[in-house]
Amino acid sequence: MSKESILAHRLRRHGLLSPAGGEGEYRELVRRLQPVTPVARDMPGAPPRLMHRCRGDDRELADRLRARQELLKGRFSGGRIAYVLAADFELYAAAFRRPVKALTSLQQRVLEVLGYHDGLSPRQLRLEMGIQHKQLMPVLHRLQEAFRVFEDQSDGGWDRLWYRLDSALPEVDLDRLSWEEAAMAVIRRFLQGHVFATFQELKSWSGFTARGLAAVMARLEEEGVILVQVEGMGEGWTCVEDRDLEPAAVDPGVFLLHRADPLVLPHTAELKERFEGLEVLAYLLIDGELTGAVCGHWRIGPHDVEDIVVTLPEGECMRRKDEIVKEVARFYHPPGHHIRRYAGKALERE
Repeated sequence: MSKESILAHRLRRHGLLSPAGGEGEYRELVRRLQPVTPVARDMPGAPPRLMHRCRGDDRELADRLRARQELLKGRFSGGRIAYVLAADFELYAAAFRRPVKALTSLQQRVLEVLGYHDGLSPRQLRLEMGIQHKQLMPVLHRLQEAFRVFEDQSDGGWDRLWYRLDSALPEVDLDRLSWEEAAMAVIRRFLQGHVFATFQELKSWSGFTARGLAAVMARLEEEGVILVQVEGMGEGWTCVEDRDLEPAAVDPGVFLLHRADPLVLPHTAELKERFEGLEVLAYLLIDGELTGAVCGHWRIGPHDVEDIVVTLPEGECMRRKDEIVKEVARFYHPPGHHIRRYAGKALERE
């Protein structure tokens, strides 16, 4: 097992080399990469994104599944807003929920009020309870992390309805599997898509505690997940069926990925360290590795890319300047955006 083969197979399994061509292929891609998040700092209610992985607009595909309640919203992987397929909602909720040990009086009241009604918007809940928005939303979000309430995000609407989970999805039984069994299942699925992951990458992706993750990995080592050492990647795990990966080479290429992309999340800790002190708008996957960052101060309105920072050797960095700038310009272009610098050096304005 070599680093290059791992990267090549990872790109293929993430759909970056053969984008999904329709709803069926998109559903299979979500199944492999879920939970799938919206773009960081996108509008409330925005659909999840799988950038570069669909031949059409993946937002339209996501919206179709959301409208039919085949793609459901929740808080997974450490409390992040994300979506999973309805058929897998029970499994992922059981793995990622953060139970509330003792309900506060306000949490109890919210559950009681939702129990009296067949769905209420936050505005309706506030009026019913006589409380302010800033009091209500943290309670809803905490109960959402515990999977005690369900937010019906079937479209991009802002004032969507909230329900008690047990009334909205009565078929979901969060106690059908133990936490450890559910965690083992979702990590195995993650490894099937990511091919190989270190302990830190698994922790960044899952949001599990170090102790809990260590216990899960010990169980998985007994059941078909193996610990291996890969030069240039360190010690980590892969599924036993991937132990003898077919040799493959990475085709050179650059992809701009949002900060919560399924390929980015496992590397959150190392990326924060590598690009410490920078305001990162997006990351750059260059030849299968996250070796670039698009930097600037984000605003709701127009904002510039202040610099494109690339951690390649200087000669290669400059040789690939046009290719990298072109990829960034697909997403950041006039009149709303200008790219001001590349590798610290000023660029001419368009």
